[in-house]
This record gives sequence, C-alpha cells and structure tokens, in this order.
Amino acid sequence: MAKKLTDILKEQGKLTEAGLAKATLHSNQTGISVPDALVALGIVKEEDITIAVSKQLAVPYASKENGVLVPEKDQNLASIISEKFARENLILPLFAEDGSLAVAMNDPSNVFLLDNLKMMTGMSIQPFIASKSQLFLALDNFYTKKNILEEVISEKEDDSAAALDSKDSLDELTNVDGKIDLDKESATGPGAHYIKMVNVILRQAMSERVSDIHLEVFDERVSLRFRIDGSLYERTSPPKEAVNAIISRIKILSKLDIAEKRLPQDGSFAVKYHNRTVEFRVSVCPTVFGEKLVIRILDKGTSDLNVDKLGFEPRQKKDFLEAAAMPHGLIFLTGPTGSGKTTTLNAVLSTIKTPELNFMTLEDPVEYKLDGISQVQVKSQIGLTFAAGLRSFLRQDPDVILVGEVRDSETAEACLKAAMTGHLVLSTLHTNEAIGAIPRLTDMGIEPFLLASSLGLVAAQRLIRVLCPYCKVPYLPTPNVIDQITRESMLPEREKSTWTFFKAAGCPKCAGTGYKGRKAIYEVFKINEAMRNVIYKTKDLIELRKAAMSTGAWNLRASGWRKAVRGITSVEEVLSVTTSED
Repeated sequence: MAKKLTDILKEQGKLTEAGLAKATLHSNQTGISVPDALVALGIVKEEDITIAVSKQLAVPYASKENGVLVPEKDQNLASIISEKFARENLILPLFAEDGSLAVAMNDPSNVFLLDNLKMMTGMSIQPFIASKSQLFLALDNFYTKKNILEEVISEKEDDSAAALDSKDSLDELTNVDGKIDLDKESATGPGAHYIKMVNVILRQAMSERVSDIHLEVFDERVSLRFRIDGSLYERTSPPKEAVNAIISRIKILSKLDIAEKRLPQDGSFAVKYHNRTVEFRVSVCPTVFGEKLVIRILDKGTSDLNVDKLGFEPRQKKDFLEAAAMPHGLIFLTGPTGSGKTTTLNAVLSTIKTPELNFMTLEDPVEYKLDGISQVQVKSQIGLTFAAGLRSFLRQDPDVILVGEVRDSETAEACLKAAMTGHLVLSTLHTNEAIGAIPRLTDMGIEPFLLASSLGLVAAQRLIRVLCPYCKVPYLPTPNVIDQITRESMLPEREKSTWTFFKAAGCPKCAGTGYKGRKAIYEVFKINEAMRNVIYKTKDLIELRKAAMSTGAWNLRASGWRKAVRGITSVEEVLSVTTSED
C-alpha cells in the first residue's frame, strides 16, 4: 500500500504536525486540497510536493535543476505532440526511444490522458512528474522562440570582464541625458557581451512586470530571480564567471565604487525603454559567496496614480478624500514595506492637487515625480533628515505636506506641530493595523490630547493578488466558509445571492500561478468625536478598535472578502494576506 503524501513529507523533514493541522484547517475552510493548502500557506514548496508525489507513485521526477525537464533536440518532438494539445493538458514531450515516448506531466495518475497519448502517438508512454510552474516555463521555452535571456547567456564571450571599466563601453549605451537606451542596439567593443546581458535582464524584467531583480551567488550555483506580484520566480541564471562583470556594470551605471566589495552600497540609475523613463534602485550587499545584487524597478508606466483603480471600496474612498480635503490635520497610512503605501498617498495627492494650494513632499526616496508638487529627497548623510526637512518646509508656506515615513519621535513631533499650525500632513507608519498608529505615536512621545485633536484619519493597506482573468475557475466554497465570510465581511445577508467565487487555475498568461497583478485592500477609519474621546483616555488597542468599528467601517479581512465575493481574488488569498483580527 502506497504511503500517504503527508507521511512522505514528514519523513523528508518538510512537514510538521502543526503545519499539517494548519493546512487541514485551511483546506476545510477553502475547499482546496491539503497539498494545495500547504503550498498556498507557504508551509511546503511546490517542488517538495512534486518530489513527494514522485516517490509516492514511483514516477521519475523531472525539473530544470536535474536536467530532465529539457526536451531532446533533433527528435521533432513538436510534431509528435502539438503545442495546443500540450498546453491544454499540461504535458511536455522529453524524448523518444525504441517506440517509447517520455513525457513530463503534473498528474501522472491521469490514466485517461496516458491512454489518449498512446493512441495519438502510437507509442508506449513513459510518464515523468514535474511541477506546474516549471512545466509552464518549459512549454514556453520549447514551443516558442528560445528565451532571449538564454540566448545571450549562451553566447561566447572572449573579452575580459575588466573591460567593463572602460569608459567607451559605458558611453556606447548611454544617451545625451545620461540614461541607458534599452531600445538601442547592443554595444560593441570591450565588455559588450556583459553589457548586452545586463540590458536583456532589465528588458525581460520590465516586460514581465517585475518589481525586484535578485542576483546572488552560492557555493555551486547562481540564482537569478524575478519578484512578480509579490512572489519570487527563478529565471535562467548567468554563468558564475559572469556575475562579477554584471554587478560591476550595474555599479558603474549607479555611480558606485566597483572596487569596494566588502561593504554594502546603495545607488540608482534610469533607463529609457519604449519611450518612457524607468528608474532603478540598486542595493549591493556582500555575502560569504560574493556580492548579492537586488534591483528595485520603479516603472511609472505600470503604475496608475488613480484612486479609482487602487482598490478602495466606495465608502473608503469617500472617507479618505474627505479627510484629504481638510484644511489641516494628520492622516496616517500604515502597512509593511512594499504594501503600496507610497502609491496610495501619491494617488491621493494627484487627486486633490490644485494650483491654489502649495503641495510639498519629503521622501526617501522620491519614487514618483509629480507635476506641480515640490518634492524633496531626504539625505541624512548631510543632515537633511525628515525632521530637519519638515522644519524647513514650514518656512516655505505649504498647504499640504507629505512626509514619506515617521521613523522617530522627532519626526512625529514635527508632523504634529505642522498639523497644529494649519497644515494638512500625510505620512506613513509601520504598524500591523490602522488603529495601531495611535499607540505607536503616543509611545513616540505625542501627548494623547494633542493627537486626539489633530488626527483626521488612520488607514492600513495590504496588496492582494488578482485572479488571472484568462483561467480563473468558478466554484462554491464550503458552507463553513460562506458562514465565515458572512460573519467577517459585514455585508448584508440579502446580497449573498449575488456572490460569485472563483479559484486560481494557472495558464501560460500567468506563468501557471493563477494570478495576474495586485490590488490593495484597505481599512479606513475617519476620526469622529467618539473616537477622539477614546484616544484622549486610553491607548488600549481593544478599546480603540471597538470605537473605530462602531463607526460602521470595516477591517482588512472584511475588505478582502468584499473582493473575493466579486471574483476579484480567491478565498485562500484573502486568508493568506489577512488575519481574523485585521
């Protein structure tokens, strides 16, 4: 009798009883399988599940890493299995030998598919198992034009990596504004191969809507990963001997010291791509195996600063914009790093901006350049901190001030003084929930009675993945989940008949993830007199939360459910991004 999949995962040290219990509960809540729940919750990786199924069914495992998920060349495999059939059934021909055809598939227990393949090809079928995400990428590489990144990486390079230090090789790819032109042909001359490699990595990242590029070296391999919609995905890695040259090229563009490999360095550069300017923030950090490179892509062409497209529910947008229209006061938006706070605040500024008012921002860094708004970059190394900048702002006759982040008591006090002297101040804090901003500010030394009189609105946000419109599948959650949504969403019972649920499936357009793009979910609490009285008396989170909810507003979990019942996102995505206390 075959072992249970969960028992195999336990034996391999990939799963604990606590993890299994958590996944089982998630499975019961969402209706998805336990293995899918393990992956959705991040308890077990997709590849670990695939390897365990391989052992359970005694079917060979195929992956890019073990070199099996690579179709044999010169066997005309594409004519044996058509691209349409392969994509519809998620299979990949690997090799043909002595009347037998080896195919990689995600579900080798599908006997109907195996029988169809045998009848269609006239060959016996030898199944291999591979993960969905690797199969989608392998299908793209096999049935379409070879990945351009692979092409560049596979090219021979005879030039010395040191040639990248040549000024000529840099000038070859820069235009008169000092920006690299990625639409231009590749450079020629010393170091041209590595310059071309960097350009192709940047170009491919932008075409895939990537937010961050990670390049790092380990003992025996190199890892190139792209962060798409919040998750990291492996891409074809450059050879180990090319990594130093690639990092040197990026350092030159970012005006960093290419000889310094012992200390972290931060910089930035801009490129011209499809007639728009894309900015990059660069971080280089030394590790035990060499330098790790992370590039944050700030592409204004993919960011729409429109409050109607961010993810606000109608009441939340109304409350936020009414608070932003106040002549003075404090507005705080909270959330973790990378949750879209800067985008939201810039969108709000773009909405309320008028020539009659003086708008000023103090940011680190300035991510969006807004017309008609004076923006200042913080430079703490020369004394231009948030607090120092704010003191200077007050002599610039501002009406609305955006402070990128309140990090210390000095900045918090400066924001409060600005709000009390007739200015509207918008800023961000790192707290888990909107109401958490109040005790955080009092802990920074802000007097409760001053905070109560100045605070106009507190909000929190998270980013939630949007289901791929090309492959999402309708389904009905279990009655327990419906009851939970009814209870936590604060939606009227009469609307239940209009609820429509979808779950992720995966297709080539979303690289097998089932999701494409992200939207924000919010909790927005406009401060009223009852809440001001509570803020004045206590900083107890439970009391503050009760006062906020008594206004009829709702929390992050409820905002997530409102998107799930409209088929924008999935039930499991809401459960993975929010908690019952949010």
